[in-house]
Amino acid sequence: MAFDVSAVVGPQGWVTSEELLIRVSPRTVGSWVAAGKLVRLRPGVLALPSAAQQWRTRLAAALEGREAVASHGTALALWGLAAHPSGPVHVSVGTSMSARGSAGMVVHRAPAIWAERRRVDGLAVTSVERSVVDSWPRPAGLDRTAVRAAAITAVRDRHCSPRDLLTELARRPRLGDRTELSRLATLLADGCRSELEIWGCLQVLRAPGMPPFVQQRRVTVAGRTFVLDAGYDDVLLAVEMDGAAWHGSRTQREADIARDALLATIGWQTLRFGYARMTRSPDACRREILAARQARLRLFAADRVR
Repeated sequence: MAFDVSAVVGPQGWVTSEELLIRVSPRTVGSWVAAGKLVRLRPGVLALPSAAQQWRTRLAAALEGREAVASHGTALALWGLAAHPSGPVHVSVGTSMSARGSAGMVVHRAPAIWAERRRVDGLAVTSVERSVVDSWPRPAGLDRTAVRAAAITAVRDRHCSPRDLLTELARRPRLGDRTELSRLATLLADGCRSELEIWGCLQVLRAPGMPPFVQQRRVTVAGRTFVLDAGYDDVLLAVEMDGAAWHGSRTQREADIARDALLATIGWQTLRFGYARMTRSPDACRREILAARQARLRLFAADRVR
């Protein structure tokens, strides 16, 4: 009797040997493996060749029947914070368990890994903050820029807080390059929500000679609340840093104009700096902010005299 391999394996594209042997004989399984119709993902787990190329399939197979969680770059991908890199999936197990992996799977040993598990799409995974910290010193196929972006997105989209990142980091005193990650988490705690805002904060707003400002300043007008990238309360001056990807669209530009006009009705002036200008000409940006602030100081002083 001829069997359809795909139908026997099922819609997931992978199956345990135990389940498969209920459906077909050991001889049939052996012939399918020999013919390349099935591949072994790990001892006791087989998959269709097409499914074995998909990282989610390899991950589900790696987690099957064991106290293991997706971790490192694989966890970031499962959380939707990074693209999964080519190569093996990464999972973590407890310190008392074997770290034996396979060609398509890397196994890490870590304390308290199972007790702290989360779930995404039914799969066990490390917390977002642990996923970021685990990936930081050895990105496992991701470059450092991708891990930074994952951390920023995680905080911006409220998957975790800067405090969560700092707490997880405190548990890892020997983490490689921990100073850089601590600095990033601190900037996120201050209110930065993009690489442009981090650059602008460090190179422009906090540069020597620049006046103090309120980061992520909330302003309510006409029943609507806006969050300014930076606000100089003494002169009602707002500074906005516009990323090319978001603020480059016509719809968003029109929304920015309407927002600035509404803020102007209660006295706020808005300065906007695009990505190219902020990163290429920080000196000019600082001079413009200082000039606008001085002009506003004179204006406010004149109003008080009247």
